[in-house]
Amino acid sequence: EKFDQLRDSNSHRHWMLKQLMKQVSNLSGNTAECGVFKGASSYLICEANQANGGRRLHHMFDSFVGLSKPSAVDGDAWLEGDLACSLESVRNNLCEFDNEEMAFHAGWIPERFCEVNDQQFSFVHIDVDLYQPTMDSLIFFYPRMQPGGIILVDDYGFTTCPGATAACDEYIQGKPEPIISLPTGGGFLIKK
Repeated sequence: EKFDQLRDSNSHRHWMLKQLMKQVSNLSGNTAECGVFKGASSYLICEANQANGGRRLHHMFDSFVGLSKPSAVDGDAWLEGDLACSLESVRNNLCEFDNEEMAFHAGWIPERFCEVNDQQFSFVHIDVDLYQPTMDSLIFFYPRMQPGGIILVDDYGFTTCPGATAACDEYIQGKPEPIISLPTGGGFLIKK
């Protein structure tokens, strides 16, 4: 395997991501990932986009210097700078995909979101572990989702990510879509 993490405890979560990508295969709209780490999930998204005719552009948003400083709601599992992986490393991990199939947006969430302000999305993967970047990602991407599009939040329900879970629960209040919890961790919604 290209990524060690596709073989470890994340393998069930990556399998679910691949299954959810099948659900949006006929939708128009680009894809995005917020929180890229080494690029394993983006690899799977790009692979699915390519198998689907390559008509989507995959956008990757990450600081590439690790997590921002956690707030009190985030608990004590994470430290500022955890989960750092350089942009060059991620580019190398995704080198088999064409530059026309993906776009890197290095910077803190939500600073670079404005670059895709006019786009619609079929699939967004949020994996930023903390309250504020999770909330910022939901606020930006939810209204830009195509009907039937999926937002998958990797950190939903994890005891190590109470802030991400709180952000999802707060944001979804009053919305018509429930967050569906997954047995392997995480949760998703399908935009109505």
